[in-house]
Amino acid sequence: MSEPAAASPVTSAPERFDVVIIGGGLVGASLACALAPLMNGQQEDGLRVAVVEANPLPPAEDTGRFQPSFDARASAIAAGSRQRFIAFGLWEAMREHATSIRTIHVSERGHLGATRMRAEELGVPALGHVIPNAWMGRVLHRRLAELPLTWYCPARVAQISVSAQGHRLLLEDGRLIEAGLTVLADGGRSGLKERLGIHSETHAYEQQALIATVEMSQPHAGVAYERFTSEGPMALLPLGGRRMELIWTRSPDETAALMDMPEPEFLKALQAAFGERAGRFRRVGQRHAYPLSLIRASEGTRPGLAVLGNAAHSLHPVAGQGFNLALRGVTDLVAAIAAGQARGDTAGDVSVLSDFESRRGADRDNVVLFSDGLIRLFGVESRWLGHARAAGLIGLNLVSPLKRLLARRSMGIER
Repeated sequence: MSEPAAASPVTSAPERFDVVIIGGGLVGASLACALAPLMNGQQEDGLRVAVVEANPLPPAEDTGRFQPSFDARASAIAAGSRQRFIAFGLWEAMREHATSIRTIHVSERGHLGATRMRAEELGVPALGHVIPNAWMGRVLHRRLAELPLTWYCPARVAQISVSAQGHRLLLEDGRLIEAGLTVLADGGRSGLKERLGIHSETHAYEQQALIATVEMSQPHAGVAYERFTSEGPMALLPLGGRRMELIWTRSPDETAALMDMPEPEFLKALQAAFGERAGRFRRVGQRHAYPLSLIRASEGTRPGLAVLGNAAHSLHPVAGQGFNLALRGVTDLVAAIAAGQARGDTAGDVSVLSDFESRRGADRDNVVLFSDGLIRLFGVESRWLGHARAAGLIGLNLVSPLKRLLARRSMGIER
């Protein structure tokens, strides 16, 4: 991973790249790793790739043993995403701090209906894994350091404009970059989408997600729980030891009250809401909260431009599909670029981006519809609808082919 040159005046000639990824977080770094076989270190006509990341990275020499803190945030990685990390050559390192999900238990408070999906029923070693975000980032950035790409970090894009070759990017320190394909993978926080006239369609759920690590009284045995309540869904994901990651959605006022509660009072409220199927809650770490909305960019591609990750779509965490959907977008974009490269097309050609959009469209729309539909279905208070939902969960548990299809789609193995 080559270091950028010292700051240049704006009048200097721009440095030219085939692909410039704006955002070096989990999605942007995954894309850079996935592009490795197409880079110029692998073949004579390989891609020139650059990554622009606003936040400084840990020193490259920081190779000490990784010790995830009790409060470390984590992500659920579907079985399909594991396959993709295997293809990127990253899974052996990722798995060092990965906790297997062997069973998914779905229930609704106040009703007897429940369904369980088990890895052995589907012939897979695990339905997914939970990995600390910090560890995923470390593995990805270690791989990036081995690749023939240029890293601008810390650096921010001050201006972005359309050029004959794609897009021209002016960094805040005055350096100029010419990109054949610009990929926005910055989470949408930079405002670059808006500067390009790409607006976002937003539906606020009027809920917030409270996220924290909790310690249980008994081993979790690799079970992930999804529980629907009248106040909002909640989930528990298995971590190392007896730790689990809690995602608890409530109204903004209720979330604020939970954030301010002393630990004993919070644990009591959590136990009352979730029940004791996972055991007793013994400890809670630092609590974080953020508002929930369904956000979709009005455009996912333009000539010379692609939008990935949270910059393209932000979903309710109820089904744990956000990063997994983004990772499928990464592999679809790389497949479209590779196919275009074989035809002699550049990475930013309309044909390449049309191919990418055709690969992504149905999957993205189905996942958005599924995640949003769950919230709407379980968010309606009705005695009769509650009975119907309970019957549906029981029925899903009994009808193996339907459950298998739903589970495989959730794992990202089939679309």
